[in-house]
Amino acid sequence: MWRRAIARATGDIRSQLQTITGTPSRRHYSYSSSSSSSSVVNSMILRSLKEQYTEVSKMAPPPKVSPPEPFTVVKGALDSGGPVLKRTYGDEEISLSVMRMINILPGVDPSEIDGDDEINQLFLHADISKPGQDYVLHFLCGLYPDALGIHSVSLRHKRETLGLLEVPSKYNGPSFEALDHRMRDAFHGYIEERGINDSLFPFLQAWLYVKDHRGLMHWFKSVGSCVKKAN
Repeated sequence: MWRRAIARATGDIRSQLQTITGTPSRRHYSYSSSSSSSSVVNSMILRSLKEQYTEVSKMAPPPKVSPPEPFTVVKGALDSGGPVLKRTYGDEEISLSVMRMINILPGVDPSEIDGDDEINQLFLHADISKPGQDYVLHFLCGLYPDALGIHSVSLRHKRETLGLLEVPSKYNGPSFEALDHRMRDAFHGYIEERGINDSLFPFLQAWLYVKDHRGLMHWFKSVGSCVKKAN
């Protein structure tokens, strides 16, 4: 899978850098005592970065997927951590942001994942706002290839919607599971009417692949530039 190939590339570069620099128990470099030694290590890092950059740049992107209508892609979304998709529903404005569950769970290394289960779990943030209101209705959902489940429903001030994980300034509401089943069903119907369902998964999954690839390529370039300046 394209995503796993990127994860392997990041794992390979980390392994190669560990081999180059060694570990405290096995190998030590005295960078301050020998400028030539430092230059050799920098050259090895730059060569490894170039090799990995070339390898990743040759990866074929996933098939292009369009978002389900009437959602449209937010301009500049690939270069930001903000909303990815938007649409209107009557007088409402709906914006969707997404991240991988694996990226926010502590202690988990994506490069060590063998299966697709964790990769196919997304966190979807849906903000629904109306004109003249200072607060938006915020849904945090788990999105899968064949299902969407609501984790929480809260009110967030419009200023807070600029960041995905900012702590809300007011009471965040009860646990979604603590709500009456009829209310839970009603909330599911509420977002379903607005097109927030598992039909979003193919596009958002492909979009995250492209974003990951773009971020990794930028990382290779940025690290290489920093190492070059250190010479």
